[in-house]
Parts: sequence; structure tokens; C-alpha cells
Amino acid sequence: MSATPPTMTKGSTTGDPGREPASGEAGLKAGLKNRHLSMIAIGGVIGAGLFVGSASGIAAAGPGILISYALVGAMVVFVMRMLGEMAAANPTSGSFSAYADRALGRWAGFTIGWLYWFFWVVVLAVEATAGAKILAGWVPAVPQWAWALIVMVVLTATNLASVSSYGEFEFWFAGIKVVAIGAFVVIGLLAVFGVLPGAHNDTAGFSNLTSHGGFLPNGPGAILTGVLMVVFSFMGSEIVTLAAGESEDPQRAVTKATNSVIWRIGVFYLGSILVVVSLLPWNSAEIAKKGSYVAALDSIGIPHAGQIMNVIVLTAVLSCLNSGLYTASRMAFSLGQRGDAPKVFARVNSKNGVPQAAILGSVVFGFLSVVFNYVWPDTVFKFLLNSSGAIALFVWLVICVTQLKMRGIILREMPEKLVVRMWAFPYLTYATIGMILFVLGYMVVDGGDNRDQVLLSTLVGAIVLVLGIVLGRRHEGRAAVEK
Repeated sequence: MSATPPTMTKGSTTGDPGREPASGEAGLKAGLKNRHLSMIAIGGVIGAGLFVGSASGIAAAGPGILISYALVGAMVVFVMRMLGEMAAANPTSGSFSAYADRALGRWAGFTIGWLYWFFWVVVLAVEATAGAKILAGWVPAVPQWAWALIVMVVLTATNLASVSSYGEFEFWFAGIKVVAIGAFVVIGLLAVFGVLPGAHNDTAGFSNLTSHGGFLPNGPGAILTGVLMVVFSFMGSEIVTLAAGESEDPQRAVTKATNSVIWRIGVFYLGSILVVVSLLPWNSAEIAKKGSYVAALDSIGIPHAGQIMNVIVLTAVLSCLNSGLYTASRMAFSLGQRGDAPKVFARVNSKNGVPQAAILGSVVFGFLSVVFNYVWPDTVFKFLLNSSGAIALFVWLVICVTQLKMRGIILREMPEKLVVRMWAFPYLTYATIGMILFVLGYMVVDGGDNRDQVLLSTLVGAIVLVLGIVLGRRHEGRAAVEK
């Protein structure tokens, strides 16, 4: 299979283990500073889904949604620990796709790389539309489709300018999200304890966790329903391992991000949801009507709560768009380097050190998805959405299986780089695999859109897998002829 990974050099990266870049190809520049990586790591776990989708989870599971978030959070912590182990040993723009290529075979790296790219270009359309709705509400004179176009063009230009431009934008986007959630948790807890000046919510208190039908008002089974509702809001935590390859000290950045993921999930997800279900009864009509965070802020008399949350949600949307375009382009770049995508994707602009063709190729599909969302929202775009819906779980599953084999490779070839270790290996890795398979199976049993997402994502995955195997055999045939 692949040869020993090439050495990473400060200032550039060759990208992926096992395959040298094409002749004459420049490396990606190390334009991301430590503060960029730190904020990308912190903000990566805070998606727009946390702000927008949490109300549905609370309605389904009541206060028990905290268990749902804790279960998914634990799964993400384990997956990130595994990915951190591999990424600290060999930071690369292809991340888990490159490691799967090395550990499992070319077919695995090809399949999961393209599926991940597909997931993020569809996300571009979802987030562009969500951002456009907010902006059109503020400036109705500009049509919604025009706002979607403006947002896509601006963030494409940012990514084309330089990786440091992406990092700077993401630093401020993520910073706003972090400050907002941190302030929400602090203010909310002060109100819960009854020490917030000017607060007018006499019903706030931890008693809300058990006073309205109990902690699990809809039964223990609702915890699993909640898991399905919240699992996809965690997607994005792995972005820091892709971005680390373009940083000044990638090993340090990955190690720091991996070690901090527990408190990040604990504060931003569990902390903020605890505040919501403590400030208001879980079955409050206000949560269903306004959304969980707006309802919570309104309950303690915070003026203009709706508009404040719109600003924060817009920031989360722009952050997701910015990172989605960056992530899709770097995965395309990595696939191009390994011969699994058009070679033009592996070319780097000599002036600013970005993979220009990979960025433009990714954004073109993103623009098409935006068009589909406006023209055929219930047919073509719904198919794209459902067929990418379970890819997050597929990615996590591949990371787990890859880590089982990569541990041996790292110990054999570069044991000094095993600076991050998965806990209780291999038992906790197998347990995480079991958790992911259980969630996928429950999605099929649950029916509806969940079943459609698993089945359609599996169908798309199978098509990409077959294509990868066919192309891999062609490459092997050509290599044999050349010899």
C-alpha cells in the first residue's frame, strides 16, 4: 500500500501520507496562527443547529435531552481522541481520509474523502439559504436569493485570498459564538440562582428539571429520539485536524484541541441546554414558538432577545459556511494529491498558497445546490439533503476503524509521535464503533426522514465505493504496465 509518510516542513505541507505531490506542485502555506487554530477548535463544536434545533430535542425528550447531548457528546469526545492520536502523529490536509487510505486501503480513503466533500458542499447550500433568510428579514429590499449569492461570493473570495484570511474570519466568527454562549450560560445561571439584577422569572430554578412530568416525561425511549435530533449538530469538531496542516505548530494545535474537547462540549452544549430547561418548563409554549434560547432570554427580561439571537445565528451560519468551503476544498486538494480527484485540485496558487481550483470546484457545486434549494426544494434538493444526512456518522465510524489499524502503524514507524493516545485502547474504540452502529440502526428503525437519510446515504456511499474500487484497479493496471 502506501509508503512512509513524507516529513512535514514548517511553512508548507505536502498533504498526505504515502503519495508524493505531483511534480512542480507547491505546498500549502502555514498561514494559520495558533490563535486561529485555538478558536477554530473551540468554535468548531458550536454549529447553527445548536441554536436552531435544540427546541425540537427538548420537546421530544424533556429535560432528559441532557442525557441525549451527554451520550452524543461522549461519542464525539472519543472520536476526536482517536482522530487526535492520528493527526498529532501526522497532521495533513486530508486528515481521516488520508489515514483511511493508509490503514484500510485506497478504496476507503477515496470513499470517505468524497463523501465528506459531498456533505460539506450540500451544507453550503443549507447555510447560505439560512443566512439569506435572516438578512432578507433585515433588508427586505434585497431578495433572498441575492443575499445567498452575496454571502457565497464574499466567503469564496475570503478563502481564495489566503488561508490566513479564512483563519481571521473564522477567529472572529467563532469568537462571537463563544462569547455569546459563555454569556448566556453565566447570565442564565445567575437567573436560575435568583441573583441576576432585574430578572423577572419567578418560575426559574432547577426544580424545572423534575416538576413537569419528571426528568423523563416521555419515557426513557425519548432519549434515543433526542440522540437522533442532536447528533448532527456536533459535526464540524473534526475541522481543526484538517486545518492543523496549515499551521505553524500542527502537533501542538491538534494536541491542545483534542485535550480541550471535553470542556468545550460540556460548557457549550450541556451547560447552555441545562440553563434553558432550568429557566423554563420543558413543555413551555414559548420554547416551541420562539426557540429555546430566545425564549430563555425573554423569560428573564433581556430586551430584543429575538434580534440578539438572529445576530448570533447569522454568525454561526457564516462560520459554518466559511469552514465548510475551507474543509471541502482541502479534502478535494488532498484527494487530488493522492490521484483520487482531478490533478488540477492538487495545484496550489504560488502567490497566496491556496488550492484555487479545489476551492472553485467546491463552490461551484455549492452554488448549484443553492439553486436546487430555490428551484426544486422538495425534490432534487431534498434528495441531496437526505443522501448526505448520515455521512457524519459514516465519517466517525471510519475514523474509529482506521484508528484500530493506525495505532500499530504509528508504533512501528514513528513511536515518538504517539503523543496523544486513545483511552483504554482498543476497548473504548470498539465501544464507540458499537455506539455509532446502534445510532445508525435506530435511525432505520425509527423510520421517516431518519430512515431515508441512512438508506440514501448508504446508496450514495456504495456508488462512490464502487467507483473508487474501479478507479483503483485502473491505477494499479497502469502502474503495472509502466513497470
